Amino acid sequence: MNKNHHQIWNDCLLIIKDNVQPISFRTWFEPIKPIKLDGEVLTIQVPSSFFYEYLEEQYIDILRKTLRKVIGSQAKLEYNVVMSDYQQKNSALTVNYPTSNNSKLNNRPVSVPFKTDTASIKNPFVIPGIQKLHIDPQLKKDNTFDNFIEGECNRLSRSAGYAVAQNPGGTAFNPLMIYGDNGLGKTHLSHAIGIEVKERFPDKVVLYVNANKFYTQYSEATLKNTRNDFLHFYQMIDVLIIDDIQLLAGKEKTQETLFHIFNHLHQLGKQLIITSDKSPIEIKGIEQRLLSRFKWGLTTDLQSPSYETRLSILRKKTYKDGLTMPDEVLEYLAENINSNVRELEGALISLLAQSTLNKKAITVELAVDLINKIVKHSKHEITIDYIQKTICDYFDMPTDALQSKTRKREIVQARQIAMYFSKQLTKSSLASIGAQIGHKDHATVLHACKTVNNLVDTDKKFRYDVEEIEKRLKV
Repeated sequence: MNKNHHQIWNDCLLIIKDNVQPISFRTWFEPIKPIKLDGEVLTIQVPSSFFYEYLEEQYIDILRKTLRKVIGSQAKLEYNVVMSDYQQKNSALTVNYPTSNNSKLNNRPVSVPFKTDTASIKNPFVIPGIQKLHIDPQLKKDNTFDNFIEGECNRLSRSAGYAVAQNPGGTAFNPLMIYGDNGLGKTHLSHAIGIEVKERFPDKVVLYVNANKFYTQYSEATLKNTRNDFLHFYQMIDVLIIDDIQLLAGKEKTQETLFHIFNHLHQLGKQLIITSDKSPIEIKGIEQRLLSRFKWGLTTDLQSPSYETRLSILRKKTYKDGLTMPDEVLEYLAENINSNVRELEGALISLLAQSTLNKKAITVELAVDLINKIVKHSKHEITIDYIQKTICDYFDMPTDALQSKTRKREIVQARQIAMYFSKQLTKSSLASIGAQIGHKDHATVLHACKTVNNLVDTDKKFRYDVEEIEKRLKV
């Protein structure tokens, strides 16, 4: 007896349920509705474009294998994507997406509506059911300008930030982009700007959001078909601070939404502040139209603090906390920890803890012992760039080799190993990994990871190389 599309999909679900986590099954497979079966082509309906993209990135293999087992070796899958309310009002288009190894959504222009009743806007920072009459700016009260030590390393950035705080949206510094390595004070300075604005202009709506939080909110809004609420919320902001913008690398739909929000706020004279760990020209995986807008205002960097600045930071910290510490100890810390402010303050806290717990006086000797332990046990931050550099060093090839289009076997394998470790050791998405390693798509990254796993099981020399690289990465 021939089965209909409902029966076929139920058979598929029985197999999938045994091969994925229960929470993943409930989230990503239960909402799917079978639409029709035409020969060996099954059409399913998914709630949104984001839903489709996530299935293609995370579950395409199990979907393909399951369909071939239930329907046959020539089975194909098509998606019917439910449009948002706004899209449904403005278009009668039904979009089907055939599943393939490199399938992507066709780029379609998105018209973003910005007019709405403010009373009905949903605040993504508020837990459902809890009502608030104002938007919490999400700022840390201690991250003020008074607590931000000025030096040659940050003078321009601090001065520009203070000018923006005095006249948000009214200076040439819009947007203000601040970049620099981790731990140099980007987040502190951006919070300081927001705090100063709230003190000078209490009625202005200020909001700080990390790029990861922004992405999560957008993903949830897309999944629940509340994307317009998300857009309407962000259109109300007078001073929008987005931290670590590089975390949106490879997230094309989120970038598209941010592009519309940016344009809307900038046209209305609202202030935008953006931070990154790299300058705009060095950020990979971010659309050029966004990067070009980041450069409309002022781009300024934070550099590693000088010895004098580091010493001032330590003295300010101890004074603020009501602590007394010998000058020679502070000088030793300032001289021996020169990477970033976060590590400097962390060493000070560790020294105080050691002194208190062990009931020892704070001396240079105690500081020396602490610094030696920190240096000995600290691990290099594992980033995609660090992984690529380590692999190029191991195979004695140029650092830009993995970005080339060559099909030489040794470079292709090195690139695959870089993708494999980036997936294993970082929190970056497949799309972001592909964008930063050879400008590849997520399907290529998935293929690379499978290839590495297979070769580790079958090729002794290859397994040795992978194990040696892993040791270097985790030193």
